[in-house]
Amino acid sequence: MRAVIVAAAIAFLVSLFGTPVAIRVFTALKAGQPIRSLGLASNEGKKGTPAMGGVAFIVATLVGYVAGHFALTTLPERQIAQERPTMTALVLLGLFVFCGAVGFLDDFLKVRKRNSDGLSAKGKLLGQAIVGTGFGIAALSLASTNGQTVVSENISFIRDIDWLDVGKVGAVIMFVFVITAMSNGVNLTDGLDGLATGASVLVLGAYALIGFWQYRHWCADDTYARVNDYCYQVRDPLEIAMIAAAAAAACLGFLWWNTSPARIFMGDVGALALGALIGGLAVATRTTLLSILIGGLFFVITITWVIQIVSFRTTGRRVFRMVPLHHHFELVGWSEVNIVVRFWIVAGAGVAAGLGLFYSDFLAGAG
Repeated sequence: MRAVIVAAAIAFLVSLFGTPVAIRVFTALKAGQPIRSLGLASNEGKKGTPAMGGVAFIVATLVGYVAGHFALTTLPERQIAQERPTMTALVLLGLFVFCGAVGFLDDFLKVRKRNSDGLSAKGKLLGQAIVGTGFGIAALSLASTNGQTVVSENISFIRDIDWLDVGKVGAVIMFVFVITAMSNGVNLTDGLDGLATGASVLVLGAYALIGFWQYRHWCADDTYARVNDYCYQVRDPLEIAMIAAAAAAACLGFLWWNTSPARIFMGDVGALALGALIGGLAVATRTTLLSILIGGLFFVITITWVIQIVSFRTTGRRVFRMVPLHHHFELVGWSEVNIVVRFWIVAGAGVAAGLGLFYSDFLAGAG
């Protein structure tokens, strides 16, 4: 617990006090966010607000993770098995950084061209697919000393589903799909001040709890496994908890400056990075299907976007006034702050329901 708390505290402080530095730097570089003219009230006065703010919480998360490892040296001997960075950390942080790099390139092109056209949709998908495939293969191929890999060959809900074995190729394809879907889901959600940031704090916080719970009931921990065989077959759950807690805290520090009226936007660098990390956490904790509920807000916004596109292309009619969904409610007449807070409530409800199912499964199995 000490390592998780230290990682979160340091990440929060670095993000809280580092984001103003990022604001000054990106403002000086004239890295303002190009705003499309959509006739939305939320877009008024935002032109020129610095983007690429995701760099701040990415750096803060990395610093927090390193600090958490220093704290591990004071833990009892049986708990120092994860003192050094593991393959789980390399995969999760690698997804975080490299998908962030794809987003950074998109943001850079937008700023350079002085319009909202950055990377093409195909270009972003290709970048995400390359990153996901590389880390997916590594996550599936390199096992720990107890034989566990970061990625399982089984599709998971709250743990691996034994009869849903998709094989190595299928596991990599599923991994890429989850990473791409979640990163684009967060990206679609990032349209109002603080919306995606606050929702990500809730989802990442949930995964910090899940990771730590799995660590305390870990099959690799002989002390626990000897007295209760209902344990979690995952790899490096303490690493998962530290990374998720550090990222949640870093986003919370960033939210201080990103909430309405935003002084800085996370940009695609932040949105794609956060989505990739959340997808990676879902796969690593063996909660892939449960992540649909935990990340319910991202799922709803993505599905409604798909419905709108399919409906318009097949019938020429729009189901919603505008997508992503938060813009529909703007046109209905809701204020930006109302939309953000109410969507946070939706995100919190999904997180609460997901954690409830996770814990209920444990009670049913351990009882």
